[in-house]
Amino acid sequence: MAARAYHAPGRDHYDVIIVGGAVIGSAVAYWLSQNPDFHGSILVVERDSSYEFSSTALSTSAIRQQFSNPINIKISQFGVQFIHEFQQRMQVYYPDTAAPDLSFLEYGYLYCIPPENVETAKKQVTLQRSLGAYTVFFDQAALKDKFPWLNVADLGGGCWGSKEEGWFDSFGLLQGFRKAARHNGAEYIDNEVVALDVDDQGVRGITLDTGEHVACATLVNAAGPRAGVVARMAGLVIPVEPRKRHSFVFASATPIPGQMPNVINTDGTFVRPEHDLFLTGNTPTPDERADVDDFQTKHDEFYDYIWPSLYQRIPQFEALKVKQAWTGHYAFNTLDHNAIVGRHPRISNFIFANGFSGHGLQQSPAVGRGVMELITYGRYQTLDLSPFQYERTERNEPFLEEAVI
Repeated sequence: MAARAYHAPGRDHYDVIIVGGAVIGSAVAYWLSQNPDFHGSILVVERDSSYEFSSTALSTSAIRQQFSNPINIKISQFGVQFIHEFQQRMQVYYPDTAAPDLSFLEYGYLYCIPPENVETAKKQVTLQRSLGAYTVFFDQAALKDKFPWLNVADLGGGCWGSKEEGWFDSFGLLQGFRKAARHNGAEYIDNEVVALDVDDQGVRGITLDTGEHVACATLVNAAGPRAGVVARMAGLVIPVEPRKRHSFVFASATPIPGQMPNVINTDGTFVRPEHDLFLTGNTPTPDERADVDDFQTKHDEFYDYIWPSLYQRIPQFEALKVKQAWTGHYAFNTLDHNAIVGRHPRISNFIFANGFSGHGLQQSPAVGRGVMELITYGRYQTLDLSPFQYERTERNEPFLEEAVI
């Protein structure tokens, strides 16, 4: 990775320092900076403002309500609402032009359900619908009727988010958060936090790669796959590590008719349309910790695992040609695949916003708002995010989410 020109901050003390300026950190900065009840200063420290290797820029940019935990469903529902309102919310920050549209395609997720999981899937659909989601369960015959190009021979049915699920412009969301936060007074700098000053009173400040020591009243760890590195600077341990996720864009000799959802096969391989092409990925084999700077794509993953899965589920995918590939990182929570959000119980001015395990983009509007509430009011005022508290990691008590891709 090329050397970067890092920059010094404009002052030596901030009320809030946010480590990491991608979508989670910028969501926190946005919500703080636009809240008239928050009167403090904000510094966002980002290693690479091009975001070339950020999980946000390299994500597959999707949002769903098909979760097994009510809080995850509600978080995504607010995310959908925010996406729908994004252009209106951001227009004030674009005085000379129209604010960007996030181009939300509500084609839904389609989970392929094996026979042994049908009852569990039906219970999850019932839960999701009770909270206002538009999930539909199809038995095998109805699934084939709705999506005739799908091989359903080995399935017990499928779950489809018929509305308010799909994919959108992730970089547009990030840039909107960032532009609004900066407009409202948040300071962003290209730099890297290399040390934390911690004593019995909590986090006193940070040391930057360029040598400056900057004091703070609150520190937010929004460092994505590097979250564990930042936590260790405070003498803390969190079960969050980088995991590689490879994405492939391919062309198919045979098109898929109609409006195709994001299809999730029984092995976790996904595929969705991207204009005249298709985007696909899976959980790599093996799925293991990656170096934070390793973005090498394992191309054999497509040919050895993904393509056979796609062809088995969608026979039209017999003749494919990869057009593009890239690799990003999940900030993977090895305890339970759920986020760690909230204050540390002893270092109380250290706030976690980590370990989203691939859900960070869709959860950023609600999590950013929740962290703002903790800082400004001392408690959650909208969604109660306490199930994600750090303490469960010390107790080794997973907050399990069954609907993980």
